[in-house]
Amino acid sequence: MTFADGNPSRFVASLPATVVTLWGKDDCPQHPVPDSVGPRTRNVKSSESLPLLKREEARLLEQLDLRRLPKHIAVIMDGNGRWAQRRHLPRVAGHRAGVSSARTVIETCARLDISALTLYAFSLENWRRPKAEIDFLMRLLREYLRKELPMLHRNNIRMVFIGRPEQLPAGVQQDVEEASRVTAGNTGMRLAVALNYGGRGELVDAFNAILKELRSNGSVSHPIDEETVSRHLYTAGLPDPDLLIRTSGEMRISNFLLWQIAYAEIYVTETLWPDFSRACLLEALVEFQKRERRYGGLSDAHPSHDRASRVARG
Repeated sequence: MTFADGNPSRFVASLPATVVTLWGKDDCPQHPVPDSVGPRTRNVKSSESLPLLKREEARLLEQLDLRRLPKHIAVIMDGNGRWAQRRHLPRVAGHRAGVSSARTVIETCARLDISALTLYAFSLENWRRPKAEIDFLMRLLREYLRKELPMLHRNNIRMVFIGRPEQLPAGVQQDVEEASRVTAGNTGMRLAVALNYGGRGELVDAFNAILKELRSNGSVSHPIDEETVSRHLYTAGLPDPDLLIRTSGEMRISNFLLWQIAYAEIYVTETLWPDFSRACLLEALVEFQKRERRYGGLSDAHPSHDRASRVARG
């Protein structure tokens, strides 16, 4: 994963006025685009450092308002096992295939200048899986970090890990610490990997940290507010997710970012994670921008709001 000149914003700087038509191998939604796409389309020459986009991706990019992209996207990467089962392959084949989707999503979010991306990689509950599968997942994670870390670092992406890393195998802990250390000074997109993570466990850890802090200050009776809780979460310093994406069609959040997604828009797709391409991500962003986010209030255009305003003026 590399960018043409190290600046993700250059990729999208001209998109509002034109459609950038690039060519590549990603595949997802079935919305045909005519061969003649008109004068608003311009072709971008391919290069080794700029992955090419298909016309479908260009069509979706044209629909996006780049000023209203989510600041933080969280993804529940689900469906690896079913993807493998449908192809009569072992489950581990699905996990390996899912690495490519993760790479595509990370790269695309960085190019779109998304501030933060959180990927649900391994949950506290995943320890219930067969030991052979867990061992493979840990090896796959280490392989990914060693292979991708140099490119992530070159492209100014900062890696952070949320969860309980102290319970991971020693080798994984070392690689996680190395990735965090190497990218600590980067100022681009923050890539949070939820590893040995559980939303309830995060809240328990946060409350225990708050209690420890209060006891050390001799103020156990001090009231706790939302800001205090947020400050002690694993995600402290990150904006709350605006968009939660779940693949494979399951309608649940699986103990993921329970506090942080209070007002997130939830997008569920039937697409299995190994099939989740750049076009799938762009389609989720298009859907996100169609929604009206009111945070419990009323829209400015809401009829009752207009009537109340007239009565107040009257």
